[in-house]
This record gives sequence, C-alpha cells and structure tokens, in this order.
Amino acid sequence: MTSFSDFPILRFGVVADPQYAAREPHIGMDRHYANSLAKLSEAIEVFNGEELSFVITLGDIIDRDFESFDDILPVYDRLKHENYFLLGNHDFAVTADRLADVASRVGLASPYYSFVRQGWRFIALNGNEVSTFAPPEGHAHREVAARRLGELRAIGAANAQDWNAMPDDEQFAWLSHQIEDAAAAGERVIVMNHYPVYPPNEHDSWDRERMIALLAAHGHVAAYFSGHNHAGNFGTLDGCHFLNFKGMVDTESENTFAIVEIRTDHIEVRGFGREDSRTLKLRR
Repeated sequence: MTSFSDFPILRFGVVADPQYAAREPHIGMDRHYANSLAKLSEAIEVFNGEELSFVITLGDIIDRDFESFDDILPVYDRLKHENYFLLGNHDFAVTADRLADVASRVGLASPYYSFVRQGWRFIALNGNEVSTFAPPEGHAHREVAARRLGELRAIGAANAQDWNAMPDDEQFAWLSHQIEDAAAAGERVIVMNHYPVYPPNEHDSWDRERMIALLAAHGHVAAYFSGHNHAGNFGTLDGCHFLNFKGMVDTESENTFAIVEIRTDHIEVRGFGREDSRTLKLRR
C-alpha cells in the first residue's frame, strides 16, 4: 500500500563545482575544467526531463577568468526550471577590477538570499564575504579575514586555508533571523553554502563552530548543503544533516549531480554518476 510519504512535496536539482575554464586539465588533482560544459549539459538534460521546482549550483561556477562566465552561463540558459546560484571561491578568481561584478554577472541582486517553496525555506549564504580574495582591495573584510586566518593557524586548525572564508557577523545575524522567521511561519529549513562545516574537514568555513551550533539547535532546520570539498562528505549532528556534494569538475568523464526529493518524513537524495544516493530522516 502506498503511503502519503511516498510522494514528494517538491523536487529540485543540485550541481556542485563545475569550475569551468578553457584551460588544460590538472592531472594531479584530476580536474578537467573544460569538460564541465559537456557534464553540465548532461545534467541539464536530466533535469529538464523531471518535474523540478528549481535547480541550484553550490558555487565555483568557473575556475578562473571573468570571461569563463561567457561560456558556461549559456549552458544554464537551456534549463526549463528556475535557476539559482551560490558563489564560491573560484568565482572570484578574476581580475581585481571585476570582483564587484561577479554577483550581478550570474544574476544575483544580493549574494545571499532566501526563498520559500511548499512550506520549506531555502537559505542561500555568501560564504566568501570575509575572505582574502572576494572583497575589493582595501575592504575591511580583508583585514578581518587575515586576522581570522591567523587565529586558526595559531591553533593548528585543519581549515586554516586561504581558499576558505566565512560570512560576516551581519550575514550570520541575518541567517539566525531567517531561521527564527521560518519557525514562526511553520516552515522547515535547508541552508546552502559553498563551504562545508561538518564533519570536520580542511575545506570547512572559518566559522564552522558557530554555524554548527546554530543549525543543530533548531529542530526545523533539516539540512545544510555545500560544495567546495570535491570528494564530498556527509554527517548528521543532533538530527541536522550536513551533505557536501561532490565536484563536477573532477575526473575526465564521470559526472556528478543530484535530484533532491523532499517528502513528509524524509529527504531522498537521488545521486547521478559519482554522487551517492541517500535517505535523510527528518527531525520530528
């Protein structure tokens, strides 16, 4: 007998780290930058054959060079579904005079935002705000980033890497308010960021501890989705699921992307290619 929980409330597509550039592959890291156009096209063909509410890319749309957007964004134009982007560290690997143009180039009025679908609030963060690479030269966030990176290096933290970053305090307060507003509205929450926070990894956001504490403390926060660590990762803490999707740019020909199906009591992650399929039980 088929139960109501067998039918999805909504479905959406997920892509992580296409990291496209018209450059030779990095064989040592198994990254094949130019091949991401064909892989993304394959993913979009699958997405277009499904009933989806939206598709989201979890950052690192490009590997480097502002002109790379000119090649990959037209591939996204083939999508029949609403399309959302997060920004990753490689999206800011552009000349200094183009840093301020990155968000608008991919159609973002704000680099962090939220939207609601079928009683679920999706909160998309800008994990690059405090970093050594995304703010304009001379911006105060660069000083904060250098100080935070120094603190982490002083204690030997694994994520004390200059290719990591974190939201500033104002954005973190916004996230907290979004989570509270969702609770008041009776909505469940999925938070999405380029940078993972759990399980511990060298790719984690510099503020991983405060992020974990916030998300795990709220029973209506179901999951935190991220990219950045191309190998992927997964863990559950106090009923909140932390899923790091694998990077599309890796390997010469194997693809990786996912369709997420939200149901009444669990989330089904349907993996394609190298991405694993998973069942994530929802907190009561």
